[in-house]
Amino acid sequence: MYRLIMALLMFMFVASPGYSQSFRNNNNMLLGKVESDGTVRNANNMRLGKIFEDGTIRDSNNMRLGTIEKDGTIRDKNNMRLGTVSSDGTVRDKNNMRLGTVSSDGTVRDNNNMRLGTISSDGTVRNNNNMRVGTANGINAKYAAVLFFFELL
Repeated sequence: MYRLIMALLMFMFVASPGYSQSFRNNNNMLLGKVESDGTVRNANNMRLGKIFEDGTIRDSNNMRLGTIEKDGTIRDKNNMRLGTVSSDGTVRDKNNMRLGTVSSDGTVRDNNNMRLGTISSDGTVRNNNNMRVGTANGINAKYAAVLFFFELL
């Protein structure tokens, strides 16, 4: 549950402000949504939390879960670095080890340059076999890759 909350809240930070986004699995089942004010709700419309303009992520009890810094560094509630998603699409783990990349066309590759899948401009996420594994409509592909392909959270 913590991973889902962090992922949904993190996506809100990089989503288009003023728009509502939703996240769905490969069966098109709603996982959650982010409202235009930053409130994150699960599939049952229960409020999970919110991320604030300064990058602070809080749960529904206003407890700090972590932060997303302007440079793409993701930190947990104890300020421990979970990883980084850089502006060039490089994804690194907490030890700064390169996990892979997300190119501008949405292709996701691992550290050995093997294709893991794609994230299209409409938010459709496909694995290496071109099977749909979910959607992240309105979400920056670099951050969608963190949830669908890399285990940062």
